[in-house]
Amino acid sequence: MSAMPVGGLVPRATDDAAELVVRNAKVHTGDPNRPQADAIAVRGGVITVVGGDRDVAPHIGAATKVVDALGRRVIPGLNDAHLHVIRGGLNYVLELRWDGVRSLRQGLAMLREQAARTPKGQWVRVVGGWSAEQFAERRLPTVAELNAAAPDTPVFVLHLYQSAVLNRAALKAAGYGKDTPDPKGGQIVRGRDGEPTGMLLAAPSALILYSTLAKAPVLQGEDMKTSTRHFLRELNRFGLTSAIDAAGGFQNFPENYSTVIELAKAGQLSLRIAYHLFPQTAGQEIADLTRWIEIARPEDGDEWLRLNGAGENLTWAAADFENFAQPRPELGPDYEADFEKAVRLLMENGWGFRLHATYDHTIRRDLEVFEKLAAEGLFPAGNRWLFDHAETVSPDSLDRVAALGGAMSVQNRLSFQGEAFLRRYGPGAAADAPPIRAMLDRGLTVAAGTDATRVSTYNPWVALHWLISGRTVGDLALRPWTNQVDRQTALEMFTRAGAQLTGEDDVKGVLRPGCYADLAVLSEDYFTAPEPVIPHIESLLTVTGGRIVYAAAEYEGLDEELPPISPAWSPVAHFGGYQAAGPGLAGARQAQALGEAVAESERHREWRVGRGLTPDGADTPFDPCFVL
Repeated sequence: MSAMPVGGLVPRATDDAAELVVRNAKVHTGDPNRPQADAIAVRGGVITVVGGDRDVAPHIGAATKVVDALGRRVIPGLNDAHLHVIRGGLNYVLELRWDGVRSLRQGLAMLREQAARTPKGQWVRVVGGWSAEQFAERRLPTVAELNAAAPDTPVFVLHLYQSAVLNRAALKAAGYGKDTPDPKGGQIVRGRDGEPTGMLLAAPSALILYSTLAKAPVLQGEDMKTSTRHFLRELNRFGLTSAIDAAGGFQNFPENYSTVIELAKAGQLSLRIAYHLFPQTAGQEIADLTRWIEIARPEDGDEWLRLNGAGENLTWAAADFENFAQPRPELGPDYEADFEKAVRLLMENGWGFRLHATYDHTIRRDLEVFEKLAAEGLFPAGNRWLFDHAETVSPDSLDRVAALGGAMSVQNRLSFQGEAFLRRYGPGAAADAPPIRAMLDRGLTVAAGTDATRVSTYNPWVALHWLISGRTVGDLALRPWTNQVDRQTALEMFTRAGAQLTGEDDVKGVLRPGCYADLAVLSEDYFTAPEPVIPHIESLLTVTGGRIVYAAAEYEGLDEELPPISPAWSPVAHFGGYQAAGPGLAGARQAQALGEAVAESERHREWRVGRGLTPDGADTPFDPCFVL
């Protein structure tokens, strides 16, 4: 595909030759001034020409790589506005991913096979990206099933923010016994003898789940870099070229950021990352923020790795939990004092922030603090700030956010937790969780993300499908058409809006001259494909900064070579990441179809018995065509 005379495009000797040309494409630029095009030329990591073959022809030189899109849809590179990409990268190759797996039976078979190759001292861990509702069986694995699949290898299976299932070996490895006390906000389920059964419950805090997972071995040295590079390649597989890292628990600065910093220095990032800093220790938050403010400021870095502010928590006391299987947590009556100190400190020093806030009750209390500071002229002081999640935010609170110059970032957590939310809060609340249309109608910037990897999958097309359809991975329709968005709006939420959250919308999120050359050639046309096909879209060619960072199908081999996955026993080395499956029946509809097939088979057997083609009472069908 390098320097080929394709469709009359003959290389010419030019001083400003493009390094890459993508042609014969249906380009959705995202630029209202030129929404459609057929070809793009790239030089120096930025777009130089957007137009047709005639426009790019003068820029093709002897060394230009020309890629024929074969009439496929091309879009701006996707930007996940809330992804735990740094933490996810450090653990990716150690995790067995059930993302996209259609049945628990398949998941257990994968687990059994992985346990057989996992060396002594290591764990098999299934950490996020799936829900029981996506399985035909509609249930979690049992402790007995985990014990049978892996009698001697520790197994930890995390289910959303709600629970974890451990086998006998994992309980022993984690040090849980009859005398182990329940941690605050969590429960170790026990049998009649007082011994742990293997089930851990977030009640409502997920810290018990994460602290248990933290007992498992971690990667070291070069393996952390390799794991991160393969995770970024997996994200590129779906057309992601940027992400905003939302930090999170058990992600310490600077030690847990050192891997992406080293990869950035070496020019080995294939995804642009804007990161946040999250105080990890309760009671020490103000000291941590003060120390960070002294050594860095937002927008430090470059177009590949840059600081974007603080959050998603500023103080632990102000953090609510998102376990919809449990009642809404009651936060302390006086968290506002320290929370105000944190916000005041950030505003005075030019730092923006993002806030994890699931419930309107939390959002209202936070807004009172912001309004108090605004009355003093300290908020927002030109700084970018936003609320994340906001499943139950009220119209009044949205008006207040708009008045204070805030933004919103929504994630498809209810793709995976929607059934639990519906059972607790009812269909009326579920229809507005979150109220995306109300946010957009107020003119708010509303960016979209996944909140991967410990709840939702990192596959952005599952999130885009949720935005458009309002359906869960179990195919339950929660949000009506009045709270859904059209395909173009959903795509803008995953491109341009994310760039606005990082102050990069002048160079990112659209395809026009002068912008970063970040784009994806899709396996299906997102704008015309049937709605059930959307979660199964992948990128066939992903370009970040003019570099081909992922290539498949006709383009296989054009992307950059990665080092082999290490350790060799890694689940990713054998199963890959997201388990792709073509569009089909999911969850209850799949189980129903299987039942109908069984019934049809029985009717067919009875028909054959009635005609003497099958002996009555035979255990197996008999067909004379197959008699040798």
